[in-house]
Amino acid sequence: MKTVTLPTAHHTGWRSLPRNVWVVTATSFLTDVSTEMIVNLVPIFLADVLKTSTGVIGLIEGVAETTASLLKIFSGGLSDRLGRRKWLAVAGYGLSTLAKPFLYLASSWIAVLGVRFADRVGKGLRTAPRDALVADSASAGQRGLAFGLHRAGDTAGAALGLIVAALVIWLTQQTSGQMLSRQTLQTVVLISIIPATLAVIVLALGARDVPARDRGSTPRLSLAGLDSRFKLFLASVILFTLGNSSDAFLILRAKERGLSLLGVMGVLIAFNLVYALVSGPAGSLSDRVGRRRLIVAGWLVYSMIYLGFALASAAWQIVALFVTYGAYYGLSEGAARAFVADLVSSDQRGTAYGVFNAAQGMAALPASLIAGVLWQGIGSWPGLGPQAPFFFGASLALLAVALLIWHLPGLKREG
Repeated sequence: MKTVTLPTAHHTGWRSLPRNVWVVTATSFLTDVSTEMIVNLVPIFLADVLKTSTGVIGLIEGVAETTASLLKIFSGGLSDRLGRRKWLAVAGYGLSTLAKPFLYLASSWIAVLGVRFADRVGKGLRTAPRDALVADSASAGQRGLAFGLHRAGDTAGAALGLIVAALVIWLTQQTSGQMLSRQTLQTVVLISIIPATLAVIVLALGARDVPARDRGSTPRLSLAGLDSRFKLFLASVILFTLGNSSDAFLILRAKERGLSLLGVMGVLIAFNLVYALVSGPAGSLSDRVGRRRLIVAGWLVYSMIYLGFALASAAWQIVALFVTYGAYYGLSEGAARAFVADLVSSDQRGTAYGVFNAAQGMAALPASLIAGVLWQGIGSWPGLGPQAPFFFGASLALLAVALLIWHLPGLKREG
């Protein structure tokens, strides 16, 4: 097993980040402009237009994410074997772009599942090679900043996508009086194809592969050769994710607490703006004070937020919680991705990111199914109510924090 040296923090500026980081950030920005126009409307479209139950919504979201997860292991490991990241990422973005127009035709939850499945296949192909490309391109002392910038760009795109979707919904309401109809969703889908296509072009023309510096023999697609500290971190991530159900349930909770569709869009925009603003500085901070501290802080904030969603009794409380939810993401997401690169050698990063992203996605299936059952109940067991999934998520987040703090050895220098 190769010895992995944790990074020594030093100050670097935004301008010192390499070309690939900016290109991948631009690609993610454009992709999220496209994706977030659609993805947050889908659970409301399913529930209000297609009259789909919350259990089925949870199934759709869980199956979609699990599909992506299985492919992340394959694509990440393959990028290690090939020593190339770029074209696998381009293929993944391209497939998701091709899948989007089919949502225009969807008139049943099965059709929506099919589109989400194809879109997540694309995500599964691209995510691990893309993250490995960012990690390969940035030095150890600026890795947190690089992932923080990427998260900020990704999330700024999400905010812009939501603004566009909200504008379409508002204009539709002025002319037809309906907040969300199939026609409204179709209009948003057509607009979303433009930034999705631009994203593929930017990555294909702008990014350059970086050969793995530690490459010796061809790496195996295996978890066995990865550092034990990475495996323990992975265990804490899985435990946390089991309580982190699809954000579709946050959207449904917001509606259940009295927010209109435009109100929901507004809080999602605020969430993404806060996420974008926090991500860059938090990533840079993780280069100086340690990734684990930022991840622990983020997970503690998450636990308090989910407790708040469980106890919320008014729409203004939901608004405040969504804003704080953006701070959680900004604190922890970039730091967690940078932490993965800290714990493995460069020729294993594709595999490590594949396993990391796959573990999160595969845990998302039971997480979303559990949330749907807790909310709705099953058979002769009554539902525990809309607050139940959030109590569950808050509890597992605290257990994950305990595992990360007390059962992950050998990280004294990292914090």
